[in-house]
Amino acid sequence: FQTVQLTPRRWLNLQEYQSKKIMADHGVTVQRFFVADSANDALEAAQRLKAKEIVLKAQILAGGRGKGIFNSGLKGGVHLTKDPRTVEQLAKQMIGYNLSTKQTPKDGVTVKKVMVAEALDISRETYFAILMDRACNGPVMVGSPQGGVDIEEVAVTSPELIFKEEIDIFEGIKDHQALQMAKNLGFQGALQQQAADQIKKLYNLFLKIDATQVEVNPFGETPEGQVVCFDAKINFDDNAEFRQKEIFAMDDKSENEPIENEAAKYDLKYIGLDGNIACFVNGAGLAMATCDIISLNGGKPANFLDLGGGVKEAQVYQAFKLLTADPKVEAILVNIFGGIVNCAIIANGITKACQELELKVPLVVRLEGTNVHEAQRILSESGLPITSASDLEDAAKKAVASVARK
Repeated sequence: FQTVQLTPRRWLNLQEYQSKKIMADHGVTVQRFFVADSANDALEAAQRLKAKEIVLKAQILAGGRGKGIFNSGLKGGVHLTKDPRTVEQLAKQMIGYNLSTKQTPKDGVTVKKVMVAEALDISRETYFAILMDRACNGPVMVGSPQGGVDIEEVAVTSPELIFKEEIDIFEGIKDHQALQMAKNLGFQGALQQQAADQIKKLYNLFLKIDATQVEVNPFGETPEGQVVCFDAKINFDDNAEFRQKEIFAMDDKSENEPIENEAAKYDLKYIGLDGNIACFVNGAGLAMATCDIISLNGGKPANFLDLGGGVKEAQVYQAFKLLTADPKVEAILVNIFGGIVNCAIIANGITKACQELELKVPLVVRLEGTNVHEAQRILSESGLPITSASDLEDAAKKAVASVARK
């Protein structure tokens, strides 16, 4: 019998320029571009491109950049111009300033780099992706001649425009499969073979970098007759980090809240919210359910902090340290369902943390599952003011009531 250590991971998120560089390195056609971290560098990059038109893009991880607003007063994180000097003026209002979009926190995210790229006209936009699909135990190509838009909407309104093709993981992508997908995407004449070649290169990239998804939207053609990957989102298999050290070294954690980075050091997943009841759980689904039930009972969650599966006593201690350091937190609700998690380890961690950190906020604990009776004994004999709960509903009511009493 072998025990398995489960280590929760944060998803790796790359900036647009990083994804484009990985693609270019694997022979995929992208726009020519440079990256700049000062207005002067942006001007030099624009001059070096010698392009008819230039697109300047602020580099942050959040979507909706085009409609975003900078705290410098500049509107839009994406700008087109034919004049390199305009690139310099725009970059001055981007670099070092916060960009707020519908996906960023209220105050926005500081832009440290901009991408200066050759702007290409798109005569036609299509959608192409390769993803790992559990249903067929391997990679699947998904394509649509309707690109540049929300693909989920296309799937609902025009399902006949979504084409899927399974790829045999052992044999790889066949020439006729790539060509058929190019036809389904509506590429014609010489562009058909060019699109098929790009599809094969994207599949090779998908395999080589241990991706779980490579999504290109739009996968477009230019009036000059070139097939180009204009925008791409790449998801990676976190379990392959040991093979993909260079790629994982690109992870820019500077956009995270400092508390998120601190939590990640101990393999904890932390997401800050704006309430006052801290949620300490194991598993993302349980975290969301806990947040919901607190809200249903009239409370507001302050965060969710997910322990994951492979729990150690030290993690519980660090989790409490993070939660008690947050001035917003007026009560802590621990909701653990022990399957692979041993409840006694959680109980020992809780008592140690409470004693050493001199916990000053009410603590409600609901434990269920493996070794729960031993865990309840540890908590009850600790002499600490811990409120036990029989189930999730009871726990939420007690946590909300403890804040109301204050």
